[in-house]
Amino acid sequence: MAKKRVAVIGAGPSGLAQLRAFQSAADKGAEIPDIVCYEKQSDWGGLWNYTWRTGVGADGEPCHGSMYRYLWSNGPKEGLEFADYTFDEHFGKEIASYPPRAVLFDYIEGRVKKAGVRDWIRFNNVVRDVRYDDKTETFTVTARDSQSDTETEEEYDHVIVATGHFSTPNMPHYPGFDTFNGRILHAHDFRDAREFEGKDILIMGASYSAEDIGSQCWKYGANSITSCYRSGPMGYDWPDNWDEVPALEKVEGKTAHFSDGHTREVDAIILCTGYKHHFPFLPDDLRLKTANRLAADDLYKGVVWINNPKMFYLGMQDQWFTFNMFDAQAWWVRDCIMGRIALPDTATMEADWKKRQADEDALEDDYACIRYQGDYTEELMAETDYPGFDVEMACQQFYAWKKHKKKDIMAFRDHGYVSPMTNKQAPAHHTPWKDALDDSLESYLQTS
Repeated sequence: MAKKRVAVIGAGPSGLAQLRAFQSAADKGAEIPDIVCYEKQSDWGGLWNYTWRTGVGADGEPCHGSMYRYLWSNGPKEGLEFADYTFDEHFGKEIASYPPRAVLFDYIEGRVKKAGVRDWIRFNNVVRDVRYDDKTETFTVTARDSQSDTETEEEYDHVIVATGHFSTPNMPHYPGFDTFNGRILHAHDFRDAREFEGKDILIMGASYSAEDIGSQCWKYGANSITSCYRSGPMGYDWPDNWDEVPALEKVEGKTAHFSDGHTREVDAIILCTGYKHHFPFLPDDLRLKTANRLAADDLYKGVVWINNPKMFYLGMQDQWFTFNMFDAQAWWVRDCIMGRIALPDTATMEADWKKRQADEDALEDDYACIRYQGDYTEELMAETDYPGFDVEMACQQFYAWKKHKKKDIMAFRDHGYVSPMTNKQAPAHHTPWKDALDDSLESYLQTS
């Protein structure tokens, strides 16, 4: 019997988790399928693979990256740590709890370098089309190699979509945008806070990107920041030059008008208005359509496409847990493909995701959401040989993080937490976050 062939689309954190899952099984003597991972960028890391480009990438495709210079983790590293590869192992010591992008990229890369899975990845390969043939029960994946400008068409028994859902911006329109006498950009195209030094900035949105991009602009010298919201304010104790106001209604010239009658003169408008689940390479019968929520539509156990259970999605949920949740999903998908986990009938799978959504809808606050996703991660880990970790401790670190943010939004990154993997306390960073203007790996890891 021929070996199964599995296509993984994307070599970001979730796709790399899938490669590591299969490599882990091979390490233990199991015969694994043939794996091909398609990655449109020239290197791995997904969003953590920083590029200065916006709009269109070097390959002529829409730019995948939403990463910007000076980004630091906005949640404690203790909540995302790999159970099989700790920060302590990678860096040879405990590091502070809020690493900048370059440090996290180095950590992600360290694990997959150790696993030796790079040869499974076809870089500069843009997946154009995926089709399923009911007669052969196989998928045909069509991809273009942007370096050689050639196209391939290959058959697979399973397809795993690991492209993420934070790269296609949701772009609202407001009256006056077309004649605004300043700059309008989405968070997806934000690259360097220094561009807005001395400027008056309007941040649209009230979620993590609004909070963090506004904080970056404040840190690097924006004159003033106004953030506006539709459903409610972020509610933090902002610096004196940062105000929160209700929804934008229109823009006239450089004057922004808000629903409570306020007006502000602004030089730039940054749309922190979220992202779309977008899979232009998939036909309707294979394409996930869901809101950004903790329990996605039509996914059994959060990963199996119930309309065709030979297809899987990773990391499509709204996220508190990240890297280690992707691991839990990847190990589970691996075992499903390798016949270690049996799938129930379609009705049972449909009932599963609907029950998960009903449970999500009943959650009272962010603390309950953290616990809900922690329980989900723990559920998947319990059904595989993933090393596992103390989910309760991870949740406690998230709870402490929430409280530190509420106390001082510009100083929460100065706190340290205990690793659920090593039980070691993270040291304080050598420089308070607001004063740490160099986000390089070298600067972060220096001892003083």
